[in-house]
Amino acid sequence: MKAKPLILRKRIYPNGDIVEIKAWHVPESEDKPHGFKYSLVYIREGKRAVGYDNAERKGDHRHYKGREYSYEFKGIDKLIEDFFNDVRRIRDED
Repeated sequence: MKAKPLILRKRIYPNGDIVEIKAWHVPESEDKPHGFKYSLVYIREGKRAVGYDNAERKGDHRHYKGREYSYEFKGIDKLIEDFFNDVRRIRDED
């Protein structure tokens, strides 16, 4: 089975911030036991402020303010919710 697109969205805010969400159904594997490949990123002032992804051989993880943390994947809906909670937290700091 090839990767099947699930979500492909990009939003550019008036101030230039960017939110991009990409997710695909993929065959379940040791690397992706849940059957999803994903990349969610919030770009602020040209730099990644928030990111969630499961890059090859790195597993599920999250980037927040320049640091990397492991992430427990609990489904696409929860992933998107967690991502936007982080985005809101950073946007509210201004």
